[in-house]
Amino acid sequence: MNSQTKQKLSLREKLGYGAGDLGNGLMFDLGQIYLLKFYTDVLGISAYTAGLVFLISKIFDAFADSAVGSFVDSRKYSSKLGKFRPFILFGSIPLAITTVLTFIAPDFSYTSKVVYAFATYMLFGFAYSVVNIPFGSLSSVMTNDPIERTKLASFRGLGYQLSIFITGIAVVPMITEFQNPKVGYPVAMAVMAFVGVIAHYLCYRNVKENLVVSSSLKEKKVPFMEILKSILTNRPMLILCLVSIFIISATFIKQAVQIFYAQYNLNNIHLIGILTSLSMGVTMLALFLTPLLTTRFGKKNTFLVGLSISIIAELLNFTLPVQSATFIVFYGISAFGLAIPNTLLWAHIADVIEYNEWKTGKRTEGIIYSSYSFFRKMAQALAGFLPGMVLGMIGYVPNAVQSAKTLTGLKGLFFLLPAVSFIVAALIFAFFYNLTDAKHKQILNELETRNNSN
Repeated sequence: MNSQTKQKLSLREKLGYGAGDLGNGLMFDLGQIYLLKFYTDVLGISAYTAGLVFLISKIFDAFADSAVGSFVDSRKYSSKLGKFRPFILFGSIPLAITTVLTFIAPDFSYTSKVVYAFATYMLFGFAYSVVNIPFGSLSSVMTNDPIERTKLASFRGLGYQLSIFITGIAVVPMITEFQNPKVGYPVAMAVMAFVGVIAHYLCYRNVKENLVVSSSLKEKKVPFMEILKSILTNRPMLILCLVSIFIISATFIKQAVQIFYAQYNLNNIHLIGILTSLSMGVTMLALFLTPLLTTRFGKKNTFLVGLSISIIAELLNFTLPVQSATFIVFYGISAFGLAIPNTLLWAHIADVIEYNEWKTGKRTEGIIYSSYSFFRKMAQALAGFLPGMVLGMIGYVPNAVQSAKTLTGLKGLFFLLPAVSFIVAALIFAFFYNLTDAKHKQILNELETRNNSN
């Protein structure tokens, strides 16, 4: 099929694509939400050292993403399996195994525990890259219709939010079923990883790679320096990467700190289940509304409105006294607003792939996506390191009553830091992102004319 043919997607394909991010999230979200607390409270390493594990491992992951992206782009399309789908099928089991390994607390010396934490989390990160880079590239070969891509991004967001919902309501109760958390953690993670493998299989079975790049484009070997140059001169992509650093780092900081805030500021660790249920509900509403809003107002305006809603809610939660009722209300409002830009980031990346092809004459989905993922991993590195560092600075003591200084620090880390990050992201995106919907439509038309003349 010509790479520029418009392709409408069936509900089965959209649900299958969403299942892919459900599978990713059931394993990846465990690390973002629970691993910092596992390291400090169960494995027994310091918060600062745990932060270093996140920082260094995520930097390693970022380079692993680039290597995986280059390898994926070097593969030829297979009419039976596709170019990207095999990685989702065959990579899911190693990913599940490494997920469980990261939550095992061996009876080692302190130094050996630190080495174990580094080794297992790096292995997990590489296994995740092998699955996630091809999965992220899938949307660009499923359709190039802008509205369909926005719907795909919504289904992806739905899968991700469903994974947060499941891990949020199921993991803590499963862990607490066991008297020894050294047993509870790996058992809970094994259950989540098993469901994740099933979700990846459903993605593999139900998605289709509908757009096949012509052989004249596909067989050209692209020199690395030329690829690097095309990325550095791709203004929309660079802006998206910069914006993502602020949004993703703030989002993951909130995920990492949420369990601490619920346990110590609100004195109710089981509130995590309520928060994830609320987040799931408002996010589903946001995912339903996002395609409608983008059709009427465009992706850029919709993106900024959603981010502004979250900023206001985060600032209100920071300034108001600690109270469960008001916290839950503004938590839900923030989650609703944030779901909109987080969804649209994926739709924008698919647009950037065509922008790069239009500008350079070369279509490199894996390279573009892995380059974007590199910046996301940098954001995740910061998001993993900062909470660990700040927990040490504010005097956090595992499994103890926290001081007033520590509680205030947790509140600032959970609300104020994300609000500031979102403000910076909104300003950058508003003033510097220039790939409008109209410009993207023009690019698609020119690419279609160019390819038809080949």
